Amino acid sequence: MSTTGPNRILDELAKLATDAAGAAQGVRREVETAFRAQAEKLLNSMEIPQREEFEAAREMAAKARAENDRLSAQIAALEARVAALEGGAPAKPAARKPAAKK
Repeated sequence: MSTTGPNRILDELAKLATDAAGAAQGVRREVETAFRAQAEKLLNSMEIPQREEFEAAREMAAKARAENDRLSAQIAALEARVAALEGGAPAKPAARKPAAKK
């Protein structure tokens, strides 16, 4: 059974609309892919670190700050012991600015 007349025209219009929708999706995917590639290229040229690299560097900085605080306290205690052994007044530790936390 073949479709004729208005039914055939409607079938052709439906097929055309379906094809157009498929083509539009394909174009959308291509535009998204091109946009992502350009964005990635731009970010790479700006030398922006990946999230994993940033998190690792932040963790290393936190450990270094903690170690610095520990060593500063140890130095202050040793200076106090040396001053006490020398019989003089304990040396006043130099004023240290606290590290800014981010």
